[in-house]
Amino acid sequence: MELSSVGFTHQGGTREHNEDAWRAWPEAGLWLVVDGMGGHSAGDVASRIICDTVGRDLAYHGAAAYDIERLEQSLQAANEAVRDYGAQALGGGTLGATLVALQIRDGRYRVLWAGDSRCYRLRSQHLEQLSRDHSQVNDLIRAGMLSPDNARGHPMAHVVTRALGVEPRVELERAEGQARLGDLFMLCSDGVSDEFEDQELHGFLANSSLQDASDAILYSALVNKCSDNITCLLVKAEMSGYHSRAIREERDPDATIPVRVPQKTTQG
Repeated sequence: MELSSVGFTHQGGTREHNEDAWRAWPEAGLWLVVDGMGGHSAGDVASRIICDTVGRDLAYHGAAAYDIERLEQSLQAANEAVRDYGAQALGGGTLGATLVALQIRDGRYRVLWAGDSRCYRLRSQHLEQLSRDHSQVNDLIRAGMLSPDNARGHPMAHVVTRALGVEPRVELERAEGQARLGDLFMLCSDGVSDEFEDQELHGFLANSSLQDASDAILYSALVNKCSDNITCLLVKAEMSGYHSRAIREERDPDATIPVRVPQKTTQG
């Protein structure tokens, strides 16, 4: 199975600072999106600590041995490192990050996450959210106290119940299954999932190359002056014969990129 990927991160349409980050380690079949929290100087530090910790541990253990269990150990170490930074550099101040990670190897996908950074899968033209938000709003939905239709824009929409750097040990959730040829996975921060409805994301992903889909999501968010940092990482399982050099996507110079633009209203 051959894997191709492309990603972007951007401060967004109104923010002056980007606290998001993403990393790809194709040799380990591993991709990671991190959304930092804690203000102008702290959120990006949390994201960097997490990415650097995973990168160092992967280099130490080697790609062949770096499975999802090793990743979870790395993330627990990153959780401790973020907490240590807050205690030492911020006088006990709180910083942290939500994250979502995807690993594909031996024909299976595994998703690991904490918070409201998401993983979606497009399979046979059906878009499904594989992760489950760790948020107060999602807890209300599961308890039957709030309908999904009323969740978007809710005052507590950005209150997460799990994140790295907050508690002595982070509780990570996991989902896994068989990866199929044609599967397209999307990892994203909440800046992307809050900006677009599922049907819009489906429209971007369903009939485009990876690069064109990535460009469409980025350009549409910026045209609409998205209010948060935006990060998106697309991974597609294609023909057999996986090798690390396959993590690339050639751009079609004649492709048309679908961009969502604001709808103008006429007053009279």
